Amino acid sequence: MLQATPVDAARSFLTGFETLGARLGVTVLVLVVVAGFGWLLFPRLVEGVQDSALQWAVSGAVLRAAQLCLLVGGGLSLVYLWGYGPALSTLADEATNDQELRVLGRAIGSVAVFFAAYAVARYLSNAVANLGKHAEWLTDHQEEILLRTAQLFLFGFAGIVILGIWDTNLGGLLVGAGFLGIVVGFAARQTLGSLIAGFVLMFSRPFTIGDWVEIGDQEGIVTDITIFHTRLENFDGEFVIIPNDRVSDRPVTNRSQKGLLRIRVDVGIDYEADPERARTVAVEAISECNEVVDAPPPQVFPKAFGDSAVVLETRFWIDHPTPPRKWKAVSAVVTSVKSAFEDEGIKIPFPQRELTGRAENGGFHVRGEAGPAADSGEAQPEPRSND
Repeated sequence: MLQATPVDAARSFLTGFETLGARLGVTVLVLVVVAGFGWLLFPRLVEGVQDSALQWAVSGAVLRAAQLCLLVGGGLSLVYLWGYGPALSTLADEATNDQELRVLGRAIGSVAVFFAAYAVARYLSNAVANLGKHAEWLTDHQEEILLRTAQLFLFGFAGIVILGIWDTNLGGLLVGAGFLGIVVGFAARQTLGSLIAGFVLMFSRPFTIGDWVEIGDQEGIVTDITIFHTRLENFDGEFVIIPNDRVSDRPVTNRSQKGLLRIRVDVGIDYEADPERARTVAVEAISECNEVVDAPPPQVFPKAFGDSAVVLETRFWIDHPTPPRKWKAVSAVVTSVKSAFEDEGIKIPFPQRELTGRAENGGFHVRGEAGPAADSGEAQPEPRSND
C-alpha cells in the first residue's frame, strides 16, 4: 500500500468540508493565514536582516518569493476546498486531446508569462531604486544602466519562454537572428561602439553627473550620461553632446573626483627684492583667504627669471572644486598677495626695456645733455621704445 503524500493528505482534508458554513470558515482562515504571514510576519522578520544593501536586496527577493508561494498555495487550497479541483484536472486531461483548448491554454500561458515578467520588472525597478538609496557606491547612471539591463534580460527570457510554449523552433530563429545581427552590426558600427563604450563607462566610472571634467578639447559640467552619449554644459551655457565612443578614446581630466583642486598663480617681484621674504609674505597672505583650504598648505616657489621680475609661482588648494569656486579663490589670492606686498614694500614691477644706441651714431642722449651731436649742432634723435 502506497503511503499518502502531504499533498494528498491536504487534498483529502480540504475536500472533507461539505457544509457551506465550514467552507466559509476555512476560507476565512486561509485568507487570514496568507495575509498574516505574508504581509505582517514575514516583512517584520526581513527588516531585522537589512543591515547592508546586499542583504536588503536578497531579503526583499526572499520576501516576495514567500508571498507568491503563499498566494499560490492559498489559491489552490480554496480551489480544492470549494470542490473545483477534480474539474480542473478533467479540463487539463481533455485539453491534451482538444486542439482548441490547447491553443487557449497556450494563449493563457503566454499572457500569464507576460504579466509575470511585467510584475517582476516593476519589482526590479523598486529593488534597484532602494538599492541605490542604501549603496553609496552606486551612482544614478549605474542604477539606470543596471535596471535597463536587468529588464532587457528579463523580457528576453520571457520571450524565449513564450516561444517555447508555442513550440517555436528556436534553433532556426537564433540562426536568423545571428545573420540579422551581423548585418545590423556593419550598418550601425558607430552606434554599437557608443553602446559598448557606455557600458564600459558605467563600470570604469571616470566621472559622474555633476563632475567638472575635460574631455579632449571640451570642458564643462557633466549633466547627463546615457548608454550612447555624454552631455556637458560648458562655461558659456552651451550643451555639448559627445558620443561615448569618442569619450572612451580621449583623455579625460576629472577635476571633481578627488574633492580637491590645486590652482597655480604667478606673481613677479622686483630683482632688488628678497625672494625668500616675498615667499613668506605670499604664503601668509594666501593662508588668510577663506576660499583656500588649510591642508594641503599653500606653497610659493621662485619659478623663473623674467624680463623685468623674478617670477614666483603660488600653489594653493580649494575643496569641492567648481569653476565659480576656482575663480573666486584666484581673485581672493591675487587681491590678498598684492595688498601684502604693498604693505611690506615689495614691488611688483612693470615690464621694462633697456635700450642702447649704435656706437657709430653716438648712442642715445637725454635732451639738453652735452654730447658729440650737441657740439656739432645736429639734431639729436629721440629715444624710441619697441613697446
